[in-house]
Amino acid sequence: MTTATRTGRHPSTLATLWRSTVGKKAVMAVTGLVMLLYLVAHMLGNLKVFFGPDDINGYAAWLRTIGQPFLGHEWFLWIARLALLASVVLHGVSAYQLSRRDLAARPSKYVHQRRRASYATRTMRWGGVILGLFVVWHILDLTTLTVNPVAEHGHVYQNIVGTFGRWYSDVIYIVAMLALGFHIRHGFWSAAQTLGANNARRDRALKLTANGLALLLTAGFLSVPVAVMTGVVK
Repeated sequence: MTTATRTGRHPSTLATLWRSTVGKKAVMAVTGLVMLLYLVAHMLGNLKVFFGPDDINGYAAWLRTIGQPFLGHEWFLWIARLALLASVVLHGVSAYQLSRRDLAARPSKYVHQRRRASYATRTMRWGGVILGLFVVWHILDLTTLTVNPVAEHGHVYQNIVGTFGRWYSDVIYIVAMLALGFHIRHGFWSAAQTLGANNARRDRALKLTANGLALLLTAGFLSVPVAVMTGVVK
């Protein structure tokens, strides 16, 4: 007996959509695009480090005043953080549940004979795990400053130089950004298919866009630690 039969109520449209495979793929696509927009904005903000302490520190201070006087101090940042957190959670839960459904749908007699997951699938899964762990590290390093021994609140430029002055921070960041590039490359193409944006005429353009975005974001994010390591930013 279904839940709807027992309770006498039918599930809402949103609940039905969420429970369906198509719905979960759509959630992954939409939340992925939300996170992609955030990454573009975040990368552009990071690049202000090349213009000196006053520029990036001023930018960081400005972010805390967006929406004033209608919004309070840092309200916009917290709204953006909560929206981003919701996107990350929905994206991760959808990916996990789709993965479980895929495994459950395979005939048991082929359990020892199934083909290895494709390169793209393995990259997305492991990339997601790496990025999830990196987000925790990144927050502790440059947001709460918990693991950054030389960090000071309000001194973004100095904190960036401090964190990338440690070899293990550089390794963590570089590995994560490479994983991000692969994740964007495969994720953008997958989202386009899910949302029905691809067809025979657009496939080449979408693949070029996916590759271009992945390369641009990876290079943009990696330019900061490389600049600190080589003394361009100090």
